[in-house]
Amino acid sequence: MVQFHEHIIADLIEDPTAGGGLVVLSSGLALHKLIAALLHLHHPSEGSLLILSASPSQKHSILTSLNPNPNNQITNSPSEITSDLPLQHRLSLYSSGKSFFITSRILIVDLLTRRLPTSSVAGIVLLNAHSLSETCTEAFIVRILRSANKNLYVRAFSDRPHAMVSGFAKAERTLKSLFLRKLHLWPRFQVYVSEDLERDPPEVVDIRVPMSAYMVGIQKAVIERMDLFKSFDEIVRRQLDPIWHTLGKKTKQLVSDLRTLRKLLDYLVRYDAVTYLKYLDSLRASESFRSVWIFAESSYKIFEYAKKRVYHFRRSNGEILTTPSKSIKSKKRKLDDSNDAKEGEDLMPDSLVLNGNSGVILEEALEAAPKWKVLREILEEIEAEREKQATTSDECDAESNQDNKGIVLVACKDEHSCAQLEECITSNPNKVMRGEWEKYLLSKVQLHALPKRSKKKTQNPKGFGVLDGAVPLTPSKGVEGSTSSIVTQENEALLAAATEISKQAQRGIEIVDDPQICVSSKGKGKGNSKGRNKKSTKKVSLKKDDKNNIQSVLPDKSELAPENEPNKIGNTTDRSVLKKHVEGKPIPPVHFHAYESGQQILDFLKPSAIVVYHPDIAFVREIEIYKAENPSKRVKVYFLFYEDSTEVQKFEASIRRENGAFESLIRQKSMMMLPLDQVAHGLGLSSVNETESPSKQNMVTRKAGGQKEARKEMQVIVDMREFGSSLPNVLHQNGMNIIPVILEVGDYILSPSICVERKSIQDLFSSFASGRLYHQVEMMVRYYQIPVLLIEFSQDKSFSFQSTSEISDDVTPYNIISKLSLLALHFPRLRTVWSRSLHATAEIFASLKMNQDEPDEAKATRVGVPSEDGVVEDDARAENYNTSAVEFLRRLPGVTDANYRAIMDGCSSLAELALLPAEKLAGLMGGQKSANILRDFLDAKYPTLL
Repeated sequence: MVQFHEHIIADLIEDPTAGGGLVVLSSGLALHKLIAALLHLHHPSEGSLLILSASPSQKHSILTSLNPNPNNQITNSPSEITSDLPLQHRLSLYSSGKSFFITSRILIVDLLTRRLPTSSVAGIVLLNAHSLSETCTEAFIVRILRSANKNLYVRAFSDRPHAMVSGFAKAERTLKSLFLRKLHLWPRFQVYVSEDLERDPPEVVDIRVPMSAYMVGIQKAVIERMDLFKSFDEIVRRQLDPIWHTLGKKTKQLVSDLRTLRKLLDYLVRYDAVTYLKYLDSLRASESFRSVWIFAESSYKIFEYAKKRVYHFRRSNGEILTTPSKSIKSKKRKLDDSNDAKEGEDLMPDSLVLNGNSGVILEEALEAAPKWKVLREILEEIEAEREKQATTSDECDAESNQDNKGIVLVACKDEHSCAQLEECITSNPNKVMRGEWEKYLLSKVQLHALPKRSKKKTQNPKGFGVLDGAVPLTPSKGVEGSTSSIVTQENEALLAAATEISKQAQRGIEIVDDPQICVSSKGKGKGNSKGRNKKSTKKVSLKKDDKNNIQSVLPDKSELAPENEPNKIGNTTDRSVLKKHVEGKPIPPVHFHAYESGQQILDFLKPSAIVVYHPDIAFVREIEIYKAENPSKRVKVYFLFYEDSTEVQKFEASIRRENGAFESLIRQKSMMMLPLDQVAHGLGLSSVNETESPSKQNMVTRKAGGQKEARKEMQVIVDMREFGSSLPNVLHQNGMNIIPVILEVGDYILSPSICVERKSIQDLFSSFASGRLYHQVEMMVRYYQIPVLLIEFSQDKSFSFQSTSEISDDVTPYNIISKLSLLALHFPRLRTVWSRSLHATAEIFASLKMNQDEPDEAKATRVGVPSEDGVVEDDARAENYNTSAVEFLRRLPGVTDANYRAIMDGCSSLAELALLPAEKLAGLMGGQKSANILRDFLDAKYPTLL
């Protein structure tokens, strides 16, 4: 633990009357170690300590910090309380005084059912406080515990400062919801933090790797379509969020396109050329009909440059074949000046492209990532320095010798990059690119093998172009083909190479050939380090006159599946294994780490050299903490950046954004207005009413008897699955007693006759799509007299489904308004309630319960549950009624919603109903006219031909 962690803990525990505090610190400052230190200071005699909102990676990091050696069992190590534990076991754990990880849903249910004694809880540790709000379940838990236990402390933590400044006064609202008054800010530039981390910093080497020409072209083309550094897509999405569900498809698609373009910039510097091209192909297939950015001029450059990084086509005479991107007019202008066309232009003349006597040759470029070569050079340099130090200094201490033999850690963003880099180190980049290329071609074969929908067209179509959906491919004068023929030839060449590789893979035949060389944009190739492989070109020829004449040169089968597979991610690569598989200079043992795993491995591996392949601000802080905790250890850090790339800009922008967030929090802290007594403030109507004196209750003397009427205690039965939402919290704030149970029918039971099914906007759309809502409403109509469908909007969003311009006059099966109309027509007794917000829903529930009896918990839990002992008296069960017969009865002529229950009480079956005379039917149906209509229908003769 670093020294500034001790300062944070001292600030939290120095004032026990404050009841805890909210700690916001920079990302990467070892929050898990801070939590572990607090858990270590906890004593069972104080009571139980509950840890909420911890992610799986945070749990693992905290447990690892408490117990670095898994073989040793520590008594104060926290365990986890899950729903799988029996009730009695949970009760014993609550009273044990230990610390536990627990989910908010389990804890709130145990609190409301009074299974958890509030006096046995010493405090609560809340992680990820930036995700909390006034109506979240965690705030609900704190309010209940604070109202019953005034000595309870709450310690909330967040390492996402930029999330704490989103919205108006987010930090102040979080403090009020948790009943806290102390805000502790610990940025990276804080005095104690900067002194500890800068006292003995690691040695840093900043390496800027130039991008290839095609990577620069792709980055420039993407930036032309968007504004990267202002996060334009996030700004637009945030501004449109209140009316997002009312926007049209085109507007939503534009925002989605901005997000896709930002991904293209991120993936450009993260993935290899073949994987990037495969992602672009998937975008072209999935978004070609909806996307807007794909049809822009610069978007053509993105696809064209990405393709050139992997392969390109040539004629047998050496001329480059490129798919035209201009219109027909521009192609004709190029045709007039075809002799002056230069190699590498975006558009080649049709006379060169469509020469029927020349074959189409597929040449593989397979451009390796520029960072791969630099990474290999760094590893070789590290090993060379270690060998040099080992031979020159014989009198080094043990610590220095240990550093020279340490593991080199390579940090990446994702597991895919780790696996790929490990394969590059254990084999060679050319083999990696060859494997990705063959996977790409095999995916083409699988896609081509999928069944195609047959499109039958008449021999003489009535129209063409827009009318027929296709444009005739008749070549004009002076042109031997069209653009589509170029694309067809390219696709056939790719398919031919893919089919041949697929055949060889199925037969298992090895073809002896040199490995594919990496062809640059100028056509130059590079062999491997030892030079035993000669330069060669892998080509697939396809002539226009004879498409079956295919000439292909395939790679070595051993390159398709390496003989020795690389070690799995997470296992330290052995040095001897690397030397066995890697040709050239020796390299040290390497471990690859992915940020997305969330694991803290620096203390476990204790590397002496760290290569930050994908820069990340949180991991940089972890390195600083690691070096501050090990001041005597020599640590050398290599940063790999693409020069003049968005990677550098995003890393620097993340630092500026974090500093700006802390500056905003500092200003907010100086102007916060918090109640002096946060514990007694805002604990809900129920707790306030309990503390009121009789004199205050009798202050209204104008009422009869001079006494204020006692407030009616309202109860609401809530399904346990609804505690993922914030509505139970708001209902409790409004003085309603919440009873959590497992309900088979409905979400909220307000009275013996009122059942409510609550739907948010997103849930409503998905329920209609799956058909789940129809079944839910059907069950409510069957068991309850007043079924209610509650459609709840968010308070900060538009109170409408869609814009008025999109509401049509016709009933369409895909329109949400039409679906709601059909639902109301099919279930006449269903009542639809519209709510603007959670607080409006609480007011609606209070008004609905005004003149109703309180619901019975035992009856509500039995509704919809199959009976084991047969029919139960006074129980609304499905097996007590023949539902098919009831539906048939309600459809008979003369039977209405007003009289069908009386008919069911007077008749035991439909057979008995058919034999009743009209006079008795009139008494059951409430009138002679209705009885005559039913009697005539039942006595009507069936017409025959005899």
